[in-house]
Amino acid sequence: MEWMAWTWPTAAFFGVIATLLVIFTLLAIKFPETPRMGILQIETTRGDRLFITLLGSAFINIAWLGFEAGPQWGALIVCAAWAAAVFRWV
Repeated sequence: MEWMAWTWPTAAFFGVIATLLVIFTLLAIKFPETPRMGILQIETTRGDRLFITLLGSAFINIAWLGFEAGPQWGALIVCAAWAAAVFRWV
């Protein structure tokens, strides 16, 4: 990892994303789904909801840093609530 100047947290972040993609691929193979309509009034699948969750989490973390709202683990709690809401209602 030194040739890219990566840190362990950066590698762990991308490892988690890769793991999520593998898990969601296996879920799609084992349990095919039909798109559902949520509060956004668009059809979404599990993969769509994962993408919306990751995109929203990125914005939450950027805002958290920008507003200096406190320790970064606080943003993790907000992101977990965001993910639960997206997978429940979107």
